[in-house]
Amino acid sequence: MKDYLKIKTSPAACSENIIQGDCYRITLLTSRLLRLEYSADGIFNDAATQMVINRDFPKVSYQLKETEEELQLMTEYLQLNYDKKEFTSHGLSCKCLGMKNAYFSRTWHFGEVEEKGGFMGNLGGTARTLDTVNGACELEDGIMSRSGYAVLDDSTSLLLTEDGFVEPRKKGAKDLYFFGYGHEYLDALKDFYYLCGKTPMLPRFALGNWWSRYYQYTEESYMELMERFDKEEIPFSVAVIDMDWHVVEIDPKYGSGWTGYTWNKDFFPDPRRFLQKLHDRGMKTTLNVHPADGIRAYEDCYPKVAEAMGVDTSKEEPVNFDIADPKFLSVYFDEVHHPMEEEGVDFWWLDWQQGTNTKIEGLDPLWMLNHFHYLDSGRDGKRPMTFSRYAGPGSHRYPIGFSGDTHITWDSLDFQPYFTNTASNIGYGWWSHDIGGHMLGYRDEELEVRWYQYGVFSPINRLHSSNSRFSGKEPWKFSMEAAHVMGEFLRLRHKLVPYLYTMNYRAWKEDKPLCEPMYYIAPEEFASYKVPNEYLFGTELIVVPVTTKRIPSVRLAKVNTWLPEGLWFDFFTGTVYEGGRTMEMYRPLSQIPVLAHAGAIVPMTDQISGREVEQNPAHLEVRVYAGADGAFTLYEDDNVSCAYEQGDCAKTPMELCWSDKKVFTLHPVEGNTGLVPEKRAYSICVVGSTAMQAVVLKNGSEMKAEVTCCTKSHTLCVELTDVTAEDTIEIRLPEDAVIASNPVMEQVDDLLNMAEIPFMQKETLFALMDKRKGQLNILAGELQAMDLDESLRGALLEIVTA
Repeated sequence: MKDYLKIKTSPAACSENIIQGDCYRITLLTSRLLRLEYSADGIFNDAATQMVINRDFPKVSYQLKETEEELQLMTEYLQLNYDKKEFTSHGLSCKCLGMKNAYFSRTWHFGEVEEKGGFMGNLGGTARTLDTVNGACELEDGIMSRSGYAVLDDSTSLLLTEDGFVEPRKKGAKDLYFFGYGHEYLDALKDFYYLCGKTPMLPRFALGNWWSRYYQYTEESYMELMERFDKEEIPFSVAVIDMDWHVVEIDPKYGSGWTGYTWNKDFFPDPRRFLQKLHDRGMKTTLNVHPADGIRAYEDCYPKVAEAMGVDTSKEEPVNFDIADPKFLSVYFDEVHHPMEEEGVDFWWLDWQQGTNTKIEGLDPLWMLNHFHYLDSGRDGKRPMTFSRYAGPGSHRYPIGFSGDTHITWDSLDFQPYFTNTASNIGYGWWSHDIGGHMLGYRDEELEVRWYQYGVFSPINRLHSSNSRFSGKEPWKFSMEAAHVMGEFLRLRHKLVPYLYTMNYRAWKEDKPLCEPMYYIAPEEFASYKVPNEYLFGTELIVVPVTTKRIPSVRLAKVNTWLPEGLWFDFFTGTVYEGGRTMEMYRPLSQIPVLAHAGAIVPMTDQISGREVEQNPAHLEVRVYAGADGAFTLYEDDNVSCAYEQGDCAKTPMELCWSDKKVFTLHPVEGNTGLVPEKRAYSICVVGSTAMQAVVLKNGSEMKAEVTCCTKSHTLCVELTDVTAEDTIEIRLPEDAVIASNPVMEQVDDLLNMAEIPFMQKETLFALMDKRKGQLNILAGELQAMDLDESLRGALLEIVTA
């Protein structure tokens, strides 16, 4: 195999961490992570596998008590008992020590099937695909559990050979990895990433909006569509061309047209020209491929492929797809994919749907496609990326994931946030869903809007639909209200790219996925497990997607939300909430609950076109949320290469000191300042305080700056120009500034105006709310006693109890 098709591995474990007998071997990878092997012939595997690539953890401290019949192994966190025989439920067990809540302390016995979900069970991982799923599906296990332990079985995965290929391992041996991390979920995840490889950074363009549809576009119709998006000021950074880019109507003697590598020249007469037009717009392009039927005689690439593979072209013999053949693999890339990449194809959508068998027993062709396509895509030094389906633990090394053809239903939308968050429990952080749904289902404008909103706050925002003339996802195909909200959120996605890109770096550097379940930050808080669709969106935000219809009486949708301790600000309205509780939140069609913690700093940009999304912007809008100290370091690099792995980057530290002097500081850029614009403009917006003025200092000297205030949203904005990478900027707020009060009666007025209830009831409620300001207990009692719609009562209580 070529060098760039060989993954770097360190599979040998520290010898001092190994306890070995005639037929067993126990390796302490950490004080909480054990490798447990049993082999009847006493021969054990030290090679990397499809799942595990690194075992060179440092030396672990442990105690061993041993007799001829049994052994007891203890670390700071684990106690393992083993009878030295073939693994059985009565002979091999392990217990987590020192769990904070003894109620969850249980002993694992080999072979037991742990309950999924529930109060004590495994917290779940992910699934191979959502194809044919309408709503929820069963998930594979992750490495986290309420009971404190989880087991990954690596007994059947193939070995990675030194030459970069794969080979089967011997049958019958057991090879298990025991994760005994209690409720220290992030520690488990970090060690999982070391064991199985880090999640690599995505190129910056991948974080923008993707346009995708299974549809017979032509060059002309596609460019007309892009121009309409320009007119609507809706940005996209990726063009996904589904299978009709290639010839699909073929002579039946060749089989079906599902597999194809020859451009349909009736639709795209000059592919290079078409791809260049997209590049000129700042868009990258991926083509859908279904490789299973190989290369057949009608394909443009067939003569070269057949010659290289020794196939008789005179008989039009097909070149069968054989991913288990290194020669075919080489020809597949060199003669099929590389020439098309030279034309302008940026990466590939590997839409494998044709089974799990190859000529190598146990080898899943999907895993091979993911592995080698990813490595091949980085052969010229660019940052690798592929777009494919999940192929088991370790698949996080090959982003991005395609979750499959989703049904257009509320049930499907309701499952996706949980599905995505929970995938972090197996390290899989970059799912791409069919945002808006792909097929079947029904038309529901509200459903589409809510799906778009979720997509903007999901790992990858890829709009997609089927070839039905009625299922298009263009916003102008919906009502004026829906189209407006869709457009606003699609623009917001591109505004968030500076923040998202920093989280992209964090996912690689700190082993923390973009979307994380709430129990990651509060594992002993029962309420954190009761909000499956709520999640941490990076370091600064919590997101609670709306996945149910609005309630007609109030024209608001309701979501159950858990707020950790502290103050939380609504990203869209600035409303401040006291945390440490579970509450119902009500939102109109234009909003979902997105909450920034006090002290949060969120960098954004207004440079959002496809041409600009791949660039480090010359203007940044930085939202700073009052009420607590906070810090954020904006990360930037060249956006396209792997130089980040050697630390070639620019970091801009930002800091809010609230508890002392009420100062926001923009520190000088650290690292390679050549990666950022020579001069930058900033809009620094402090949200949620009573501050109406500010003093601005540049490098210690007071400077003139435009300062504006919005009393309704309690936001103070400072406009700065010509800020260099070496400058220090301080924005000093009045030291007597405090958190601004919510405009309760304005919010009540807005709610009652929208509510579809009798006018006299509106008057009565408004008067009551005004009269009982500051008397929350009395007001709550009166509202409870009134004959009110439950949702109206709930929405009013959200306002007054925030």
